[in-house]
Amino acid sequence: MKNKNEFYVSYIDGSLGTKTKQTLKWFALSAVLLIIVSAILFSFSQKPFKNSTFELLSETKITGSFHEKPYPMLRVQIAENTFKNVLLLGFGKSSANPFLEKIRKEVKDLNGKTLSIEGNLIYYNGKTLIQITDDEKVTLSSTSKNRLPQKEMISTMTLEGEIIDPKCYFGVMKPGKGKIHRSCAVRCISGGIPPVLATTDKNNLSQYFLLTNLKGEPINHDILPYIGKPATIKGIVERMEDWYVIKIDISNITELNKTSKIY
Repeated sequence: MKNKNEFYVSYIDGSLGTKTKQTLKWFALSAVLLIIVSAILFSFSQKPFKNSTFELLSETKITGSFHEKPYPMLRVQIAENTFKNVLLLGFGKSSANPFLEKIRKEVKDLNGKTLSIEGNLIYYNGKTLIQITDDEKVTLSSTSKNRLPQKEMISTMTLEGEIIDPKCYFGVMKPGKGKIHRSCAVRCISGGIPPVLATTDKNNLSQYFLLTNLKGEPINHDILPYIGKPATIKGIVERMEDWYVIKIDISNITELNKTSKIY
């Protein structure tokens, strides 16, 4: 009487039994179906990419009036009586300042002077930034002093939002969200990237505020413990053409017991 239990040893008998073949077929089919279903579920769980742009593989030359109160920017005319203030960033997790040192040796006070900068543009939601990769691509076009953007006092406000690193959030990283990006944002801001408060109003419209101390000076290191944590921040809000600035005291930051929508 033959044993109904199949036992396969490849070097003795190269043929598979009927039951073994059926088991392997069902296992392979189940594995394929599991992979497909898992991939579909994973794709639906991911956040969609933003329509942001980072021109990593191409460089654009822009010319405008340099100013750095509170952070290095270039005031570029885009139409008659219309200007855009482009936030200047360095390569990697660095501010623009190391890339401006060479030109500062020629002209100590760059405020109001016309500079031409060639770099990688980043733009999203009405904001434009440029990454400088080489100090040789920062040139002085004119020493005559141009009009700087005027700041308009709005009011003292309490805003709810999260402090972000604008370089990665606005386009360098896509989607630029999630817990791993919080530590990245801390490193970027500690390296000199300007901190920005991202808020959303009742109509789901986003607005962004450059953060400074009460004197209007950079606030990178003091702000590090609060990055990517939902909070209310009280401060003096000013409009600087196409940007808002909020002057704050660190003691006026109140963390909220909420899950981060960004990180």
